[in-house]
Amino acid sequence: MTRMYITRIFFILLAFGWATSGVTLTARVSRSVPRQAEEQRREDTKESSSNADVKETGSKKKIATDPDSEPPPAPPRTFKGLGKEFLLDQEQMWTSPAKLRFSDVQWLVPLSGITAGLFVTDTDYSKHLSHSPTTISHYKTVSDAGIGALIGGAGGMWLLGHVKHNEHWSETGFLAGEAALNSLVAVESFKYSLGRERPYQENGSGPFFQGGTSFPSEHAAAAWSIAGVVAHEYPSPFMKVMAYGLASLVDYSRIRARQHFPSDVFVGSIIGNLVAQNIYSRNHDPGLGGEAWRSISQIFRDEGNSSPANQGSPYVPLDSWIYPAFDRLAALGYVNSGISGMRPWTRRECVRLLSEAQDQAVGNNSALSEAQQLLDTLSQEFSLEAESQGGGNNRHLQTESVYTRFTGISGQPLNDGYHFGQTILNDYGRPFAEGVNNVTGFSGWASEGHLVVYVRGEYQHAPSSPALSDQARQFIAGADGAQLPVAPNSPIPAVDHFQLLDAYLAVNVENWQLSFGKQSLWWGPSEGGPILFSDNAAPVTMFRVNRVSPFKLPSVLGLMGPTRLEFFVGQLAGHEFIFIDNANLVGQSGRPLGRQPFIHGEKLSFKPTSNFEFSVSETTVFAGGPFPLTWHNLFKSYTGFIVAANSTPTDITDARSGIDFTYRVPWLRKWLTFYGDAFTEDEYSPLAYPRKSAFQGGIYIPRIPGIPKLDLRVEGGSTSPVDFPDCNGCFYQNSLFVNSYTNRGNLMGTWVGRASQGEQVWSTYWLTSRNKIQLNYRHRKTDGQYLLRGGTSNDGGVRADFWLGSSTMLSGTIQYEKWNYPVLDPMPRSNVTTSLELSFWPRSWRK
Repeated sequence: MTRMYITRIFFILLAFGWATSGVTLTARVSRSVPRQAEEQRREDTKESSSNADVKETGSKKKIATDPDSEPPPAPPRTFKGLGKEFLLDQEQMWTSPAKLRFSDVQWLVPLSGITAGLFVTDTDYSKHLSHSPTTISHYKTVSDAGIGALIGGAGGMWLLGHVKHNEHWSETGFLAGEAALNSLVAVESFKYSLGRERPYQENGSGPFFQGGTSFPSEHAAAAWSIAGVVAHEYPSPFMKVMAYGLASLVDYSRIRARQHFPSDVFVGSIIGNLVAQNIYSRNHDPGLGGEAWRSISQIFRDEGNSSPANQGSPYVPLDSWIYPAFDRLAALGYVNSGISGMRPWTRRECVRLLSEAQDQAVGNNSALSEAQQLLDTLSQEFSLEAESQGGGNNRHLQTESVYTRFTGISGQPLNDGYHFGQTILNDYGRPFAEGVNNVTGFSGWASEGHLVVYVRGEYQHAPSSPALSDQARQFIAGADGAQLPVAPNSPIPAVDHFQLLDAYLAVNVENWQLSFGKQSLWWGPSEGGPILFSDNAAPVTMFRVNRVSPFKLPSVLGLMGPTRLEFFVGQLAGHEFIFIDNANLVGQSGRPLGRQPFIHGEKLSFKPTSNFEFSVSETTVFAGGPFPLTWHNLFKSYTGFIVAANSTPTDITDARSGIDFTYRVPWLRKWLTFYGDAFTEDEYSPLAYPRKSAFQGGIYIPRIPGIPKLDLRVEGGSTSPVDFPDCNGCFYQNSLFVNSYTNRGNLMGTWVGRASQGEQVWSTYWLTSRNKIQLNYRHRKTDGQYLLRGGTSNDGGVRADFWLGSSTMLSGTIQYEKWNYPVLDPMPRSNVTTSLELSFWPRSWRK
């Protein structure tokens, strides 16, 4: 199986690659025999024209003649020399893989990843489409009609162009036909070489090398080759929508007609589009109209890469010292456009915010000394990115950090935040138990133009721990909306493994960064953990689209101020059960589901004033278990707020909506900031259903009067609404997805957890811009209606961060916790947690 997938991806790379070098050869390749003669005539005219103003444009020369004179007519496209032109086209395509450059990995890798993802889901997706003969016949008719309309339209333009003596029409029809013919030859070569069976053949798994003709799709290739030529010959928005919309309809219909798998039409569309671009760029006469068609290689190679908006940049880890520094700068009034409720930020976005803060400080006689220290330290951290802001390549290789942390826990800790509570919070779901725990890891990244790769991995160790009490295991079995099997009375084994944390591949185009891999999110302004999404659990494997720098909406919507948008679709891990129709339990204790639940989320943030920021967001858990990830189920998940009201048996969604805000008091902008967030289950907004919502909020004072280096932060919240007694721990839980809002067993939301209320207080003394000492206190109380006899926990601690030179940090913590959960233990318990971490940030280890 592995060998088969390697073979597939190899052929995909080949298929994608052969069109990449067409544009780079534009100046060297003849377009046709008539065009060669015309170009020679123009060259002779140029040499004999003593009044011509010769201007250099790239590698070609253009003549600026009398503006009132007519340009020489373009030679008509005829069938003369078509055979030679066709052979030249084929030579271009099949020899172009040898001309690939290293920079082409910026688009080859993402496209190959998408194709590989489609291969993995092809069979599952196609099997869940309608098998009705009427439906299949309907979509076959639509696809045939669509491709017929495109071919007929192109042919009609060529014919009418000759009748009406309209050279633009003639060229459009001729080039569209030339592109379609060349793409079909390429597709047929792959089709009969790879021999993939169609979805309706045998068991529908689509194996290769079985004599089939499914991969790639010739309908898709022809449709996109014709559509591409038409859309660039007549580049109005209407024509682009019509041409590409019709081509997309052909793609969709071929899938619904069960003639092709999604990967078949995707690769066929790419082939058709690349072939059309190659032929159009070499043969189009600009004098007739139309627009230039930049190839994917042009976009991802040199053109535009010097702009920071087109340079790939890694996200700053959520546990970095950088965020507290920017928080303090923002509260002091030096950062006005940063969106604090949507993290992580890219390193280039941090440079933009740093530049903004520096501009605020320049010429400000009242600039605070502690603010200037923060600015200087951040400037050193982002010096590499700042140097390349004005242009240049984006080729870097950076070891970000190497670290080790030992954590000793004396006494029984709390390590089930979904049911009880957690002793250690917001730690990427790392395992811990009584005894000595360790994490030792590294992080680093590499960038090339638009592309960036980030990897963070670590060895994790946690000792074994005794099994929970019978009472606790029975409570867990019945606390999640379904009667689960009671877990066995066996000790929890020790953990010794290597684990990837954030590890992803990303492409940045015009400040839109698309990434795939394991990623962490922080959706909210709370320091203790946002109510909707935090790093309390392990990073989720997701595809993510993020507007990394704010933009302004058009027209009157621009009053909303700087705006950011983020969207993701991912798959959770560690789920063992799905409860179907309130009767059937799917899963087995101790064994993860074969198909883990999926999750998607969207967040939209605005900053209408420099002092006020607010966001709306939603997440939905869907599919998983017996329900596959299909376009139908994905679309259905966006109706979760509607379906949930009726709780139909076909409801396979678990939707949540949230809001958050930050408000810096204008007349106390260096002294006081309010913030808060809220969410509700299965409703449109917590503002519309406050009695069915969970809330938390806080205040931040960056400078205590009389002690300017000391700050104070206070937060509190509740997931046990007084006016909603029927909830009883319903937040973060679902009747279908038993452990709904968890990843690898850890709650992805706030530390307050289910049916509880909690408060936290921090106070940090900033010795320098990076050296600081922090005191903290936390209290949590769980509702007795949810947990038999309820429960409470209190802890307090101190943390110190000291930099030993410019690249080594030593961090230490000590925390005392006392908890009383009768379900876990009839007697109150306490523990002491100490931690020591040594981190090395080798700024010199970069290329």
